[in-house]
Amino acid sequence: MEPLKNTNNSSIIMYNAKDSLKDIEDRIFCIRGVNVMIDRDLAEIYEVETKRLNEAVKRNLKRFPPHYMFQLTKEEQERYSFLRSQFATINNLTSQITTSSLRGRHSKYLPYAFTEQGVSMLASVLNSDTAVETSIKIIDAFVAMRHFMQNNAKFFVEIDNIKQH
Repeated sequence: MEPLKNTNNSSIIMYNAKDSLKDIEDRIFCIRGVNVMIDRDLAEIYEVETKRLNEAVKRNLKRFPPHYMFQLTKEEQERYSFLRSQFATINNLTSQITTSSLRGRHSKYLPYAFTEQGVSMLASVLNSDTAVETSIKIIDAFVAMRHFMQNNAKFFVEIDNIKQH
């Protein structure tokens, strides 16, 4: 979907409810100091099985250096599952999301985390129109979050200063 333009010529991104920018942003987590999305969340958004997404990545490992993708530790996986459960509660989402995140906590395999560049690369290895469109939406969410952080950096510095005094 083409972004709309507002009066000051900046883009307003509009998607259907299922793929809203806010829904995608809620699936972006800061892990190891980097904004990432987890393989299960990406698979759900791309409408493929997590197993299939990871198989496509493994067939194309040269495209995913460590700064594009990394595997979570058990501790990171537990923290991510906790945060995802909290978002489900906070956003008043269906219990299905909470249940799936708790089920993932006991997964046999540790999940993979994909950076913005890794998400972009996923479109090429999944090789479908849906993957390309979805990647664009996800990248837009990463960019929107980055702009928010840049525009509010002074505010966050002031909060840190207040906490230190």
